[in-house]
Amino acid sequence: MALDTLVSAFVTLLLVVDPLGLVPTFLAVTEGLPAKARGQVAARASLIAAVVLAGAAIGGDWLFRTVGISLPAFRIAGGLLLFSIASEMVFGVRIERQSKAAERALEEHVRNIAAFPLAIPSMAGPGAITAAVLLAGRTDGNLVALAVLLAVICAVVAICYVAFVAASRIGRALGTTGNVVLSRLLGVLLAALAVQYVIDGIRAVLAG
Repeated sequence: MALDTLVSAFVTLLLVVDPLGLVPTFLAVTEGLPAKARGQVAARASLIAAVVLAGAAIGGDWLFRTVGISLPAFRIAGGLLLFSIASEMVFGVRIERQSKAAERALEEHVRNIAAFPLAIPSMAGPGAITAAVLLAGRTDGNLVALAVLLAVICAVVAICYVAFVAASRIGRALGTTGNVVLSRLLGVLLAALAVQYVIDGIRAVLAG
């Protein structure tokens, strides 16, 4: 993989995943969790996203063609699932459930939110998966180039992890009121993003 192609792949994935843009989402969905639990969420989400994106780069195109799933369909499904999380954030359902959770339930909750909505579809969403599949297509079956692409994916995910760890300090600076307001506001933004996913998927289906 040439240097310009490597830089292009890194910049493309960095812009699509948008680690800094994920920080408010991380703060919102982990609101009420202790610092240790937030660290676990950040680590689990980063690991899951890295595995998903690496899997998409290695066999995503083959899998979609074999199963018969189109990317527009994936985008619509991701949008609908993301909307359900956004509605919980807006109406405070997630906060109420967190406050009543026991330690065992908290551990299960950490695993759940790490997988969804942080890892999927926030970090490894339709756009990131599509980018991984397209960038893998540029390698033309070259194993060295594919290995470099996987290293780029790991680097972008590592940046996300660092951003999530720093997000905890931002959350403490905002305080309780700031976190509540931020959670409601981000819930609305996530809902709009979810609707946009669905609209883009429908447009792609109609155009095809």
